[in-house]
Amino acid sequence: MDPQIIGIIGIAALFLLLLIGMPIGFSLAFIGFWGISMITDISVALPSLLRSFYGTFTTYSFTVIPLFVIMGELATVSGLSEGIYKVADKWLRRLPGGLGIATIGACSGFAAICGSSVATAATLGKVALPEMERYNYDTRLATGSVAAGGTLGFLIPPSIGFVVYGILTEQSIGKLLVSGFIPGFILALAYALIIVTWVMLKPSAAPANPERVPFRDKMASLKTIWELIVVFLLVMGGIYLGFFTPTEAGALGAFFLFVVTLMRRKLTWPSLKTAMASTTRISVMIFMILAGAYVFTYFMALTMIPMTLSMTLSKLALSRYAILAVILLAYLVLGCFLDATSMMVLTLPVIFPTILKLGFNPIWFGVISVLMMEAGLITPPLGLNIFVIAGVADVPMETIFKGAIYFLLAIFAVVILVTAFPQLALFLPGIMG
Repeated sequence: MDPQIIGIIGIAALFLLLLIGMPIGFSLAFIGFWGISMITDISVALPSLLRSFYGTFTTYSFTVIPLFVIMGELATVSGLSEGIYKVADKWLRRLPGGLGIATIGACSGFAAICGSSVATAATLGKVALPEMERYNYDTRLATGSVAAGGTLGFLIPPSIGFVVYGILTEQSIGKLLVSGFIPGFILALAYALIIVTWVMLKPSAAPANPERVPFRDKMASLKTIWELIVVFLLVMGGIYLGFFTPTEAGALGAFFLFVVTLMRRKLTWPSLKTAMASTTRISVMIFMILAGAYVFTYFMALTMIPMTLSMTLSKLALSRYAILAVILLAYLVLGCFLDATSMMVLTLPVIFPTILKLGFNPIWFGVISVLMMEAGLITPPLGLNIFVIAGVADVPMETIFKGAIYFLLAIFAVVILVTAFPQLALFLPGIMG
């Protein structure tokens, strides 16, 4: 049978396995193993499977993933996440929709030490939603702002999304992490603008908070999150200046937050066990997906589908930006059914050669693709952040989707902005030490 026919059957079978609920990592590995066996022989497929899994779980550079995850877990245990929200509230509460904007600010701060969008949404949701409910905020605005703010965890460094992208495309993880800083800051501002516009058009959605906070108290509040500033400077500053590799920076950040949690007397055996168990569960899930992705990528390479697609697209009578628009539209559609990591491992083996063929910068495309995958986190019917907020707030998912949908406008606007001005993503990586 023709290898490309086998490849098409394999892709169709993969989506079928995902629809019936088979975990993405196992689905990728199974289809990849089957495909390699069909094209070559089981004597080739079996060593490929073993090498992929052994290599993924023993590669030193991949340890950055659990290190970034444990940073977020320790930040939650230490109470830093709650402190971030209180500081943001003190500084921003007087703005229209101040608590919503404070939520975006707190999500940005927590994202700077977490790297996971779902963890950011879940953690800040527990703190911010009760406060907004107390001030009679519109439920759609409250839940939508938390769900959207959580997506910043996938873009603002340190981001697990960029780590996975760098692993799959063999790009510099350090440069990818740094590239997300300016777009992440712009997206946070765009989210805040959405909230301000919403409240100006419908003032009842966010009743004004009459409490004034003296400037002295605002400055004093910053002392409660000095650890956040230090750990961000250690991790991202060290990577940017070339002092540490991402793995070394993650280890230093995790150790620092461990000490902070200990000094705050929040480190107990139950909390430590919970943090370690959560880190292990999330890390193993990501490793399984990556291992399966390597098997599937080898299968795709044997079918020649990525190369054929790349050549076909490059020969179309379309501009490269028109082809890029088609790719991004495909990401938006896939985001309705798949989580961001799954989208990366499914699409990059096929799409990335096309991106290189079209002459796009791979670091820049990493930012663009992560932005579009952020959109998938809040789009129906499988927006993971929506499910998380529904669990935290006990609010119907339909209501949360109605609130979050407005924030998609901000993501699309930032995608257009970064596409029009690539230096927004490439400036900092270009001057890295």
